[in-house]
Amino acid sequence: MSIKGYEVVNVIIIQYRSVIHLPTYFDIISGGQKGLNIMNNEDANTVTQDIDKELTPTAVPLDGLVDEHEELVSVEGKKVRRKGIFLLPNLFTTGALFAGFYSIVASIDGRFEAAAIAIVFAMIFDILDGRVARLTNTSSKFGAEYDSLSDMVSFGLAPALLMFTWTLGNLGKVGWSVSFVYVACTALRLAKFNTQSASAELDKKAKAYFNGLASPAAAGILATFVWTCLDLGWVGSAFAGEVSLAIAVFTGIVGVMMVVNVPYYSFKDIDFRSRVPFVVIFLVVLVFGLVTVDPPRVFLLTGLTYLFSGPIIQLKSWLKLSHSQK
Repeated sequence: MSIKGYEVVNVIIIQYRSVIHLPTYFDIISGGQKGLNIMNNEDANTVTQDIDKELTPTAVPLDGLVDEHEELVSVEGKKVRRKGIFLLPNLFTTGALFAGFYSIVASIDGRFEAAAIAIVFAMIFDILDGRVARLTNTSSKFGAEYDSLSDMVSFGLAPALLMFTWTLGNLGKVGWSVSFVYVACTALRLAKFNTQSASAELDKKAKAYFNGLASPAAAGILATFVWTCLDLGWVGSAFAGEVSLAIAVFTGIVGVMMVVNVPYYSFKDIDFRSRVPFVVIFLVVLVFGLVTVDPPRVFLLTGLTYLFSGPIIQLKSWLKLSHSQK
């Protein structure tokens, strides 16, 4: 082999030396006859075996392709590491996530009524996953994080895209700016809720009220608003600029209400396992009957009532505080 040939071989070996641990051409020359024997004796077989070992991919067992989830839970005051997740509440969370994703696809396709109804179904699934987790004592940190990510898709991106594709797109930059503000408010609302829940155990009064409008309620208000307008035959793309601007302001207000410090009743202190008077189940039947008469208008009226309930509670609290200071 010529000198140039040795130089080429040496450059190639240097590139892979850290991986296969081969001696370079200059190592062989500097080692003299002993160095040349490295490639001619039994050590050459060892080097070859090392090369095969380094370049052969490590076989991964089938059950190791997906890591098993582990998290620390408190059992009788002690931290215990548990594997796996609870299936039942996470099934409802997955249903909410699917409904939110379907709403996004329907909005892009221009099927706004289907998109709005999908968000309503996502709300129902979201309510059920939390209730089921509490009733069956299957709450977990994994479930809380999964639910938060699902909420961002179903109650942040989905309603914002629905409003934009339905009518806010007529406003150009103003339309997508308002849509972005709504998405950002949803993200801030979820982040604030998660940190407050993880920082300390909430007292009974704090559990009874949300600090700001919950993201499912905000998304439900926008979804039922679009659903009602479509039921009345109003086409968002045909709205005048002033009407689209008013809807943009309404969307922004709903988004901002998620991050302001206004109390909203959470309904979490209701005990569904205790006995109730017979009249309660009769009222539930009446509610179901009322919903079936005109679902979009009933849902919208309920959502708007809930939207204004927060400022009313806050106003009553301020008035009570001012009277106590006199």
